[in-house]
Formats: sequence, C-alpha cells, structure tokens
Amino acid sequence: MNSVAEAIPEILPAENQETAPQAKILLVDDEPKSLFALQELLSGLGQNLMVAQSGEEALRLALKNDFAVILLDVRMPGIDGFETARLIRGRERSRLTPIIFLTAAADEMSSMFRGYEVGAVDYLQKPVVPEILKSKVAVFVELHRKSERLRESEEKLRRLAAHLISVREEERAHIAREIHDELGQVLTGLKMEVTWLAKRLREKPLIEKTDSMCKLIDTTVQTVRKIATGLRPEMLDDMGIIAAVAWQAKEFQKRTGIRTRAKLPPEVKLDIDVSTTMFRIFQEILTNVARHSRATRVDLELRVAEDHVALEVVDNGVGIADAEVNGKKSLGLLGMHERALLFGGEVRITGTPGHGTRVAVSIPLKQR
Repeated sequence: MNSVAEAIPEILPAENQETAPQAKILLVDDEPKSLFALQELLSGLGQNLMVAQSGEEALRLALKNDFAVILLDVRMPGIDGFETARLIRGRERSRLTPIIFLTAAADEMSSMFRGYEVGAVDYLQKPVVPEILKSKVAVFVELHRKSERLRESEEKLRRLAAHLISVREEERAHIAREIHDELGQVLTGLKMEVTWLAKRLREKPLIEKTDSMCKLIDTTVQTVRKIATGLRPEMLDDMGIIAAVAWQAKEFQKRTGIRTRAKLPPEVKLDIDVSTTMFRIFQEILTNVARHSRATRVDLELRVAEDHVALEVVDNGVGIADAEVNGKKSLGLLGMHERALLFGGEVRITGTPGHGTRVAVSIPLKQR
C-alpha cells in the first residue's frame, strides 16, 4: 500500500497543484456519512469536490460541469447508479467522463459486468482502500488536465490557422487588385500607343507587325485577368457567394467539358469570411472532380437558411473509397475540413466505387 501512496505525488506534483486550475470531481452517494468520508479522503488532492445525494442531482450537475471523474454509488433510491451512469454517458458533454462505481454489497459478477456495460472504468467495493482510491482519482485528474491542455493547444492552432487563412486571402486580394489595376493600365496604355503608331505607318510589314503586337497585348490582358480572378474573384466581393458559385460552375464546365448543373437560391448577403470559406471549399471540390473522378456530370445545390449555409456537390464519376477520404495524404480534403471547422461547420464526403461521390458542406451563420 505504501508504494501506491508514494506514487501519488509523482502523478500530481505540489507545484502543478498550485499552478494548474482545479479539476472538478463529482461524488454521488445517498448516504451523507459516505459523502463526508469521500470528501475527507480526497481533500488532500486539492481539487474541486462536488457532491450529489441522488441520481437526479448528479445528472443536473453533469449537465453544467465538465468532471475529471465521477465516483458513483451503485445502490441509491430512485435512479440507481447504473441508470445514472447510462444517462450521463448518453449526453454529449459527459459521454467520455470516467465513472468509478462504489458499492457496499458483495455484488455478483453479473452486477459488475452491468457496471462496465453502462460505461464504468472501475468498480470498487466499500470500504475502499484510501490509497488505492486516491491514486485512481489522481490518475484521472491528470488525464483530464492533459486533455484540457491538448484541447487548448488545438484551439490555439485553429485560431492560428484562421489567422493565416485570413492573411492569405487578404494578400491574394491585394495582389489581384495590383495585377488588375496596375498591370492592366500599363497594357491598355501600351495598346493605345501601338494603335497610334499603326495608324501612322505605311509599310505593310510594319503594319502587320503592329497588328501582331496588338493581338499579343490582348492575349496578355486576358491572361492578367485570368490570374487576378484566380487569386480573388471580383464577383465574390462585388456580387456575393451565389453569383460567384454560378460563375465558377460555368467556368468549370467550359474548362473541363464536364456538364455542370447548379441549383442556386436568390442572392443574399452573407458574411464575407463565410462566403470566402464556402467558395474556396467549392473550388477544391471541383478541382478534385476534375483530377480524380472521371465524371461526365456534376450536380450542385447551394442552400441558405436562417442559421446555416449548405452546399452539396454530387458527381457520377468513379467514386471515392473510404481509405481515400480518411487518408493522411489527402491534403486537399483535409484543407476543406479545416476551413469548415474554423467556423463550426463540417464537411461530409461519401462515395461508392463506380457510383460517384457526394460532398456535403454545412457552415452555421451568426444570428443577425
């Protein structure tokens, strides 16, 4: 027993207890004496101990708090421990919370199995050995802290990704404007000069050369417009997501020869960041269709509701396999998921080999 007790400081060093926020531990027992004994036993861990004397009270607390671990008495009047655990596990917020069952009766193995079936991670008989209980709780507290740190790190990474995407979009828009305005003006001026010169020439070879120069300038102007549009379509900023999706669908059909049918709602004004995210995801979907699907037809539908905007794209190509959807090398698909996730959205990709692929995107809208 001493070896177990000595291991506790290694799990929860004193310096961590002082600096780390207290983890919440829920103690559930209908006997006040048992609750008091558990509080006294676990008070040395320096955590936030919360108590409930019934299953109903435990459920109310589980709705409002994130617990590192729940110590739950099996036999209670009303909702017993098994039913309480099942209900706690059935709620999204607490479905992964560790539950340790405590019982004063020498229950049969079937009762123990029932405890594990409803989500228990351990099953201890009263009176519990203090050192064992403290060490088990300490382990779950430390796991909870590590999970919280990991969640915070993920949140920071997502915020950084959102910032980088925002900066990249701003830079692309700036470069697109510079190319369109500055280089476009220079090329227009150059064509005017060449045209002026051509009108004053009399020699046929020189006139032919200036005509060739004008055609070359026109081709360059079209290339500049194409590059600027690829960086940041003016239509997205000026006319909104609906018009931009319609334009991109037509361009895709013109470029690839894949028949594209779009079902779009009337134009509405959406948040520019949400519109940009949805448009970039749509572009990535079309890129994947062109590269991998071998499709001859694409059907897309864009829907705007009060609380979300949704996009669905279906092709009749070779279909995507589950391994490809979840593959680590599918950076384009990962980028789509990450873009949507930054706004609390999701991307669902389903496909059957030989029967095409369906991509459904949903992004919530802020209440206006």
